[in-house]
Amino acid sequence: MEKQAFALVAEISSDDPAAIEPVLRQLVGGTVTATRDGFRVKAAVSGANARDLNRSLLSALRRVERRTRLRSEWTADGVTHRFFDYVPKGSRPTA
Repeated sequence: MEKQAFALVAEISSDDPAAIEPVLRQLVGGTVTATRDGFRVKAAVSGANARDLNRSLLSALRRVERRTRLRSEWTADGVTHRFFDYVPKGSRPTA
């Protein structure tokens, strides 16, 4: 499968933000900013598709802290794919 370059923008919240922070920084390698509820992430990630990238990110974070929530937008080729945890919430053309 061909890899695409995705721009990731995500809000991540957890019951134990200190536990997931090192894993998060290692996985995304982009900008990770602490917020009141968790973290805001902006990064460039490459992979086959947005769904698989989203699933692998959330699964890795939940291995560390089960009560982790992910709201994410993955953008590539003029299309933004939105997710809440593992559930796709739709796609739209990028403005």
